Amino acid sequence: MTDNQVTVLLVDDDDIDVVVVRRAFARLRIENPIVVAGNGAQALAHLRGSGDRAKIKGPAIVLLDLIMPMMGGIEFLDELRGDPRLRHTVVFVLTASDAQKDRHACYERRVSGYLLKQSPGARLLESFSMLQRFWLTNAFVA
Repeated sequence: MTDNQVTVLLVDDDDIDVVVVRRAFARLRIENPIVVAGNGAQALAHLRGSGDRAKIKGPAIVLLDLIMPMMGGIEFLDELRGDPRLRHTVVFVLTASDAQKDRHACYERRVSGYLLKQSPGARLLESFSMLQRFWLTNAFVA
């Protein structure tokens, strides 16, 4: 599997955070497509191909913020894990929340990792580099 086959679904309502992720990917020369959803409901629509959202082709890795309008990250995870077609989707939380209760709630919902947005620049780049290695070396469920 080449890195071009994995789409990154960035679920975040903060435009500045979206720019930070895009810039970090560019700096690391990560060329995977990024689809942005402003909340969990929009993200589910992209994964399902419902409403006016185009269905994401091939495997996707979700980078999920927790605090968003309409449908937050925990609600999104509950819906995702309850959907037989989507329950195996790989999700990494990318959030400003360092609260233990949020970490526990996310890991109970089988996230693959919990990354903090406020990590210093080099540490955040290391996290994204790790994500790239993850999707380059893993076989995904289609």
